[in-house]
Amino acid sequence: MRVLLVEDDGPVAESLRRGLIRYGFEVEWVTTGQAALTVSVPPDLVLLDLGLPDTDGLDVCRALRAGGDVPIIVISARSDETDRVVGLEIGADDYVSKPFGVREVIARIRAVMRRVQPKQAPSGPDRYGPLLTVDRKAARVRLAGAEVALTPKEYDLLAFLTEEPGALMSREQIMEAVWDANWFGPTKTLDVHVAALRRKLAEAVLIEAVRGVGFRLVVREQPPQPGQPE
Repeated sequence: MRVLLVEDDGPVAESLRRGLIRYGFEVEWVTTGQAALTVSVPPDLVLLDLGLPDTDGLDVCRALRAGGDVPIIVISARSDETDRVVGLEIGADDYVSKPFGVREVIARIRAVMRRVQPKQAPSGPDRYGPLLTVDRKAARVRLAGAEVALTPKEYDLLAFLTEEPGALMSREQIMEAVWDANWFGPTKTLDVHVAALRRKLAEAVLIEAVRGVGFRLVVREQPPQPGQPE
C-alpha cells in the first residue's frame, strides 16, 4: 500500500515514515502542498499535515478531494474543533491530532481503508497458531477445523485484533474500528464482546486487558493446560 506523507516537520515525518515502513507500507514523503499535488504516482492514501510552509493544508485537502477519491487522513497540531470539522467537511476521512503514536496512525489507516474499500478481502484464510483460522473473505472462523459461531460484532472484533497480534489497541481505536467512527455510547459493550471471544476461543488466543488503555490479543502456540489462566 502506497502512502503519501505530506509533512514539513523533519523529525515527525522521519519517525512516522520509519514506523509505516516497518508495518509494510510504501511511503513517499513531501514537505509542501505543491509537491503533494504534483506527485507522479497516485497514492492509495494521503497523510496530510495542515501546517505547511507554502499553503494551508486545508486548501491542499480540498484540491486533493476535487481531483479524486483518494482517502485522506489529516495530521495536525491544531486541536481546535473548527479545524477538525472543516477538514472533515471538505473531504478528509479522518483527523489525528499531534502528538500521536505510530500505532494510532496505523489503526486509523486500516479503519479508513475498511470503510472506503469494504469489498476488498484476502484471498484465503489467515492462520493464527496451530488451531485458529480466520477467513476474512467468507467471514468465518474455525477452531481446530470446526467452525465457531460468532455474532457479527464478535467476528469484527476478532478480525480487528488479529490484524496485528501482540499489539496493544486502545478502547477508542477498537470502538472506532469495530463499531463506528462516531460512536459516543458506553464502551461496556466492548467488554461483553471480549468476554465472549475469550470463552469461545480460549484454546487458541489470549486477550489481555491493560487497565485504563485497552486490549492485546496474543496467539497461543499450544492450548492452555488444566489450571492455567485463560
